Formats: sequence, C-alpha cells, structure tokens
Amino acid sequence: MSTDDKRIREFAYQIWESEGKPDGQEARHWDMARKLAEAEALAPSKAPKVAKAKPAAKPKAKSSAAVVVPPGEKPQPTKKPRAPRKPPTI
Repeated sequence: MSTDDKRIREFAYQIWESEGKPDGQEARHWDMARKLAEAEALAPSKAPKVAKAKPAAKPKAKSSAAVVVPPGEKPQPTKKPRAPRKPPTI
C-alpha cells in the first residue's frame, strides 16, 4: 500500500467518523478522500516560519538581577505600584 493509499484511507475514515459513521456511504467517502489527498499533494509545501531574532530589550525593573525565563514560557510582566487612594470629600 502506497503512502497515497494510506492517506486516502485516513481521510475516508475521518470523513466517515465526522458524519456519525453512517452505513452505505463508502463510495462517497472514498471519492471525497481521494479528492482531498490529491489537493493535498498538489498544494505547495510551506517551509516552517523561522522567528527573526529581535534585539534584547533592556529590563525595566529597578533591580540589577537578570530574570531567566525557560524557553517556551513568557516572562511575567512587572506590575506598577498602585497610586494611593484619595481621601473622601465631605
């Protein structure tokens, strides 16, 4: 079985499942799957996007200690201190 046949089989199964696994629709599912596989094969393959390196921004925190953030995680933003409340007017 070729890779194309396996892909068509996968598509047909996904279509069958998405329609609630109906009986008697095999020919239509295989035809739809064949068309999807052909379209997929003809589509230009896109290379994964590579993130451009940005210059490192200076930390805005007042402390001189550098914050180390593991890859894949976002650094926690530093919060501004709240302004004191104004006294109620009488």
